[in-house]
Amino acid sequence: MTARNAMRTCGTRGARSLASRLIVASGVALALAGCKTTDDPTRVAGWTLIDSSQRHPILVSQEPTTHLIRVRSGSNGLSASQRAQLVAFINHYRATDSGNSRLVVTVPSGAANEVAAMYAVGEVRSLLNEHGFDQASISVEAYSAEGAGDPPIRVSYLRYVAEPPQCGDWSANLAYDPMNLPYPNLGCSQQRNLAVMVANPADLLGPRSETARSGERRDQVWGKYITGQPTGARKSVDERVNRDNSSN
Repeated sequence: MTARNAMRTCGTRGARSLASRLIVASGVALALAGCKTTDDPTRVAGWTLIDSSQRHPILVSQEPTTHLIRVRSGSNGLSASQRAQLVAFINHYRATDSGNSRLVVTVPSGAANEVAAMYAVGEVRSLLNEHGFDQASISVEAYSAEGAGDPPIRVSYLRYVAEPPQCGDWSANLAYDPMNLPYPNLGCSQQRNLAVMVANPADLLGPRSETARSGERRDQVWGKYITGQPTGARKSVDERVNRDNSSN
């Protein structure tokens, strides 16, 4: 019985030792697998990206665009050239931004031209209102300019910029691909051309905002509907169908 117990004890110890070795080996393998990295950016969580817009994304960011209006001490408002330059800046804002950001007008405070700048800002706001900008789309702020000579008035907005992807990856062998997957450079030139040619990069993020629809015609149709009148528009004599029931 003693010999058998000794053999059982040795067998148990051997099994425990083997199990411990297996656990240690598994831990080392897992650690090595966790440290392994891949250089292929087209693989995400074990999946290969097929869509070119995901393989070669266009990065859209915002950059400030600023127009400076320099006002001298003692001047009264804007000059004709300054008004023309501001109108050109507004047109460029509408062509490239389409109302996605607000216009920010920053006024110098504490400088020698503070009074002249306030007069100029009043004309700037009037000019913006004449070109269809309401008070909600304009923000007027002040910045400290103590000690400066004639600091400028800044009219700025955040402009969307599209950054195209970098193409030219021909590392894959196009003649041999057992997995039959898209090669790395597939669709990259199309994405790059789209980023370069797009007029408003904000369109890549989502649809543009819509203005309120006209309610005049809707009010007329609703008024006729509740009074029991025909809601269709009246047609002239020329627009009516001429029905000729006479037989040929």
